[in-house]
Amino acid sequence: MATTLHCLSTLHLLPRTTHRPKTLNSLKPTSKSQPCKIPELPNPLQILKSSSLPLALTSLPFLIDPQDAAAAGGQFGILEGRSFALIHPIVMGGLFVYTLYAGYLGWQWRRVRTIQSEINELKKQVKPAPVSPDGSTVVDSTSPPSATELEIRRLTEERKELVKGSYRDKHFDAGSVLLGFGVLEAVFGGLNTYLRTGKLFPGPHLYAGAGITVLWAAAAALVPAMQKGNETARNLHIALNGLNVLLFIWQIPTGFDIVLKVFEFTKWP
Repeated sequence: MATTLHCLSTLHLLPRTTHRPKTLNSLKPTSKSQPCKIPELPNPLQILKSSSLPLALTSLPFLIDPQDAAAAGGQFGILEGRSFALIHPIVMGGLFVYTLYAGYLGWQWRRVRTIQSEINELKKQVKPAPVSPDGSTVVDSTSPPSATELEIRRLTEERKELVKGSYRDKHFDAGSVLLGFGVLEAVFGGLNTYLRTGKLFPGPHLYAGAGITVLWAAAAALVPAMQKGNETARNLHIALNGLNVLLFIWQIPTGFDIVLKVFEFTKWP
């Protein structure tokens, strides 16, 4: 500590004083022959060079003019830009394909249930095997199986393969994804339009989107009744989702026109 105070006094960083410490053992004077070593400071240019890339990346968002990404005045910044505007059509395009996939899963699960009914009806057409006097069934191994029996075997094998596919669980999961992301993206689409233009545009695309969202909710509301075996709820579920797909297809041309307007009136990002 005494050495440090001495070095600071030699650099005129501390005022000189003739006051001596009361305890001589605690502070010993520094020898005149002992040089004061001052730590070398790093070169400021080296510091700037090493940190130039992080500084540039950090300051990049501040260099972007929000007006370049704005379509309605810039008060919402990048939220009005082309990047955010294209999220809705991209996600909805993916949801359309996913809707078809969910429909395929649902149809396969329905096939698992209906194929068993077909097997039961065919079994009613098969002639019962003759019974011996002792009560045992007589099986004639020489006679070939009938066409009905062959059809029963084929349907039984097909049902086994369908059960292995776990289509019920897959369809339920796909429907949950459609309901969650579909409703979220439907709301986001209208919100993004308002951020870009300051208003909404009532028209075929908006009405169809609202109808699709309502159909998603209505189809999901029928699930509890379907799980209880209500056949009417199952048929209505299929009808609502079929109408949903038709609205989706009808909405594609109007959505494509809106995408063209986004490229016309907005800028990156």
